Amino acid sequence: MPSTDFVVARNDLQQCKVIETQLPDAAALPDEALLVKVTRFAFTANNITYAVLGDHLKYWQLFPAPEGFGNVPVWGFGEVVASKHPGIAAGETLFGYFPMATHLVIEAADVSKTSLRDAAAHRQGVSPVYNAYRRVSGDPAFAGKQGDYQALLRPLFALSFMVDDFLAENEFFGAKRVLLSSASSKTAYGLAHLVHARGIRTIGLTSAGNVDFVNSLGCYDEVVTYDDVTSLPADQPVAYADMAGNSPLRSALHQYFGEQMKYSGIIGLTHRKSSPGEPAQALPGAIPQFFFAPDHIRKRSKEWGPGGFDTRYGAAWAGFVPKLDHWMKVSEHRGPAAVQHAYLDTLNGRVPPDQALILSLSE
Repeated sequence: MPSTDFVVARNDLQQCKVIETQLPDAAALPDEALLVKVTRFAFTANNITYAVLGDHLKYWQLFPAPEGFGNVPVWGFGEVVASKHPGIAAGETLFGYFPMATHLVIEAADVSKTSLRDAAAHRQGVSPVYNAYRRVSGDPAFAGKQGDYQALLRPLFALSFMVDDFLAENEFFGAKRVLLSSASSKTAYGLAHLVHARGIRTIGLTSAGNVDFVNSLGCYDEVVTYDDVTSLPADQPVAYADMAGNSPLRSALHQYFGEQMKYSGIIGLTHRKSSPGEPAQALPGAIPQFFFAPDHIRKRSKEWGPGGFDTRYGAAWAGFVPKLDHWMKVSEHRGPAAVQHAYLDTLNGRVPPDQALILSLSE
């Protein structure tokens, strides 16, 4: 059986193509393996960050592709179409990390009533969160529109949740204001929603074309365009959450706020012309640091004990989801041509901030 895969050139993300790879026949699957049809997946600017950091954080090794190409990981749903595992039936629905493809073979391990892990050798050496799958058949929280929200925002909101928790744990490094670049992005407004609820002033930095949308969200106390950041008072401590990895903007903010820049975290890298290795220790104020959520998740999972992370995150998610009907318009697009179009639009910043993409390579 062939699988249709969408791959991108690792050294030039503008270059992309659709290929076919051969899957094992269902009868020839290894013991305890699953053949999964990828039914639908979300695609956001966060997936561009995965591609930008593909080599740096081993994202490219998760789903093999031809030499010089990579398969961008996505969050979504798959249906088990064949199973060699006695505890997993064909027809089950899984939620987790998938390739941009029509099919995936999973070597099922650590199978429980609610989850399993892909034990494929090439997928090891990364954070366990990327190899875990939830068994969600019949779960209304993962069905229909609610399922779309899970795919689109659950991973992003987990990042927002972890950054908020990290800042709160450190008492916002003494800052009473948090600046968020790319304020229209889903990770940014998830974080703003959480920080705002703590009584910390949230300031969204955005382009002129997105000001109205960012203001409409209601989770920012103030919205400022990138070319107007010097209108902010520079004599009060700030923390900066850099959602785009925009080095020139980061440098300008550090130069403007000086020693009042108490924390500078690089959360995303959708601004592709910036390098993950660029943070300059010579900048005034706090040294910019890359925030890697899986490390903080591991730390908190140990500190909070069994179920502690899920309980806290679940409560935060429950307070966030009701807002999404007003903040997002979800549209679904199917087929290789539609996936390529959506990928290039996202890569080049052409997706309106209120639009959310659910994709499938199957027609």
